Amino acid sequence: MNDFINLKLNKNNLDRYHIRSSIFRALQEALPLFKGRLLDIGCGKMPYKKHILEHSGVKEYVGLDIEDALEYSREVKADVLWDGITMPIKSSSYDCAFGTEVLEHCPQPEVVLREVYRVLKPGGVFFFTVPFLWNLHEIPHDEYRYTPFSLKRHLENSGFKDIELKATGGWHASMAVMLGLWVRRSPIGKHKKDLLSKGLKPIIRYLIKKDKANNVTFKEGQMITGISGIAKKK
Repeated sequence: MNDFINLKLNKNNLDRYHIRSSIFRALQEALPLFKGRLLDIGCGKMPYKKHILEHSGVKEYVGLDIEDALEYSREVKADVLWDGITMPIKSSSYDCAFGTEVLEHCPQPEVVLREVYRVLKPGGVFFFTVPFLWNLHEIPHDEYRYTPFSLKRHLENSGFKDIELKATGGWHASMAVMLGLWVRRSPIGKHKKDLLSKGLKPIIRYLIKKDKANNVTFKEGQMITGISGIAKKK
């Protein structure tokens, strides 16, 4: 699980280092809000389960995934499967929920968000992240890249209140992500890839260090890498 939590920048992870480190940083900030029963939506191989159980007030961790979800691990399976329309879960039965890099794969996001809202207890918290700058992935199930404005509207339409959205990175991080994606995922030969990765590593490190995501505002002309957010059920 170190590839999601204890990340170290190296030439092989230049493409995913920023996105995973920024997700973990946002999760760390949200941990004080986690307690009781937690539902991991689109859980995959549940890379944050151990950390959440050890560093929050969560007592029960339940992983939920779609019935035909991509298999990330043969060892780790979802606790609950659903059809993408109705979660087989009683209303108001979870204290908190989270979904990292999941909503961009939902053809009808408000169907999912309304179900998350339904299964949360009053006062329950939903933490989430979505990418903004990322390559096509898990095709054809790559549906959206959200702006903060569309994301807020979908959450409000689904019943959520007290919505707080933050950028996971600004201009400098965006350049770092693009360089990383280009050198690690574009169709260039292995020899060139290795040489370029070695040369770009210090540049990417510099750009990420220079980026100040906490100072990013969603204004005209701003570039972002992704969005993290917290929304509550009243």
